[in-house]
Amino acid sequence: MARFTLHSASALLRPRTNLALNCGKIRVRRGVDTHGRGLFSAAVTIPESTPADAPREIPGVLPQTPPQVASVVDRKEAIRHSKPFSSFLTDNFQRQHDYLRISVTERCNLRCLYCMPEEGVPLSPPAHLLTTPEIFYLSSLFVSQGVSKIRLTGGEPTVRRDILPLMNSLGSLRSSGLRELCITTNGISLHRKLDSMVDAGLTGINLSLDTLDPFQFQIMTRRNGFEAVMKSVDRILEMIKLGANIKLKINCVVMRGLNDQDIISFVEMGRENLVEVRFIEYMPFDGNKWSKAKMMSYGEMLDIIRGKYPILRKVKDHKNDTSKTYEVPGFVGRVGFITSMTHNFCGTCNRLRITSDGNLKVCLFGNAEVSLRDILRKSNGGKPIDEEAFEAMKEIEMGRQQGSPSAKGLLGYGERERELLEVIGMAVRRKKAKHAGMGILENMKNRPMILIGERAPLPTSTRRSHTLPTTLGIPAQLLHGRLPLSLFAARDFSTKSRSSEDELTHVTPSGKAHMVPISPKQITSRIAIAQGRILFSNPAPARLIAQNALKKGDVLAVARIAGIMAAKRTSELVPLCHPIGLESVSLDLRILTPGEEEEGKRLSGSEGSFGSVGIQAVVRCEGKTGVEMEALTAVSVAALTVYDMCKSVDRGMRIDAVRVVLKKGGKSGVWVEDGFVDPEETEQ
Repeated sequence: MARFTLHSASALLRPRTNLALNCGKIRVRRGVDTHGRGLFSAAVTIPESTPADAPREIPGVLPQTPPQVASVVDRKEAIRHSKPFSSFLTDNFQRQHDYLRISVTERCNLRCLYCMPEEGVPLSPPAHLLTTPEIFYLSSLFVSQGVSKIRLTGGEPTVRRDILPLMNSLGSLRSSGLRELCITTNGISLHRKLDSMVDAGLTGINLSLDTLDPFQFQIMTRRNGFEAVMKSVDRILEMIKLGANIKLKINCVVMRGLNDQDIISFVEMGRENLVEVRFIEYMPFDGNKWSKAKMMSYGEMLDIIRGKYPILRKVKDHKNDTSKTYEVPGFVGRVGFITSMTHNFCGTCNRLRITSDGNLKVCLFGNAEVSLRDILRKSNGGKPIDEEAFEAMKEIEMGRQQGSPSAKGLLGYGERERELLEVIGMAVRRKKAKHAGMGILENMKNRPMILIGERAPLPTSTRRSHTLPTTLGIPAQLLHGRLPLSLFAARDFSTKSRSSEDELTHVTPSGKAHMVPISPKQITSRIAIAQGRILFSNPAPARLIAQNALKKGDVLAVARIAGIMAAKRTSELVPLCHPIGLESVSLDLRILTPGEEEEGKRLSGSEGSFGSVGIQAVVRCEGKTGVEMEALTAVSVAALTVYDMCKSVDRGMRIDAVRVVLKKGGKSGVWVEDGFVDPEETEQ
């Protein structure tokens, strides 16, 4: 397979330049603003002996502020005028995400206890996975924004057939600012490909090895292969001693009673070898049968090591390190601890993840994702972008820059990048300050670790673009009527009103359904209120709900949670809706007696003579489109939940009057149903 490269002209948007000064050199970091031009790649080395008064020109840097770096004052001035790190990769806590992890396959040749269920996991159809050109394209986009480190993960990345061509392509990004190209592997087949990977630009290897006992290895991985792994380890260490510019870290997941007896043996690997062994606290993922009793904490591991090596001492960590590093004086190697469960390192997190099926995941333990693959493929008819399609994209972009009419082709190169960056930026800004605690993580739905950042595939007929995560567990914050700020993406759905003529916005003139672009719209505060009710045909449901005496439990509480969960998954239920960033969803359910009035209207008909449950949903967001569909979905699913929990005592229930009663925000302004009183006006 050929190497995929983007010409500086093929890229993305107009560059932002960051000047990094060091030892008489100026390095121009790539960046992108929103004015929409091309990838910028420029770097110049200024020799130490250059005269102080000599003019210095840096390709691509605007001439009005030519940096003079002969003096400290000039250096400080140049730094002062340099632009900040890309806003698309900076979250609301000012964490700058310059480290991208990309899962390149779902497949693995081991079945580790903590990683994958024994029966394996359902694999996505090949067409759902990112192609090599797509991975390279997205990597180029992230590098243009300031990402300097890329790690390839899986599954097991070495089982991908085109892993070497892929790494050669990514290695070419070193000229654009990529400094580190790393891989996480189990080492089974690494020794056969290691030399070629190093030639491609590999700089770091994280090798997963949980025991130094061949018999125990087979128990923990459910496979043979210990000798092959050690062959890879030996080859890496040999290359390091010969001067290869690669770093080796061995990752060991410690499970109490299973491999904790190997801790000292792992520490002693670093006596004469330049290796960092990192002990990882056992973390919960789908299917790995996690329990607190199996988890050995960082403190307990430290105590075991200090029992043998009391002189173990702390080493100063780098800003974005995931591990707490220690060393035994006299040892060449080091020891680290990844303490995700007991001492999180969220405050300095600089990592983003792209799953093998193209979803962006901003937190390992978060279950919210957004599809970049679907945006990337949208103008290619939703089909995977192979080498041929990728070359066509480059030709169209080059033609666009030369003013060629053919540049207005279907691929729409520049628009795609703007949309991708908008979605990436929105996702990053929604990242939370820290992940949930141990108690919530234990019960929270997340992917199996083998699909790190990857959701277990749904049947093809149910997969949607910008898919949201499967969330069967109930996060604690939902019990208080609010959604986590983790649902994000640009959504191509419009509620724009038509005043001059009746027209369906989601139907083309030829009658085909399509998404309505919303990129030109402004972000505004949006609110929608929907109401509905479920009418009872006998007195039993209202009485049993009031007494909380139904066998299935608290009807109103369960229905409230179901409605909130449904609101955030509207895009999976309604085909032309894409995920939207929701700030809050609140649901109010109450029992209405036959004599009560709802919205000023007496419940009529014999069905209402036995009472009902009134439902109201209020949904808010800051975005480019309304949230009426989310409010309607919340009410509808809450009503269905009431029906399901009460059907054993009333088969004649009827869901009635589900509608939007208030809508605010956007160009069309405010709409209120006649007779409905805006609660915000009442409060004022």
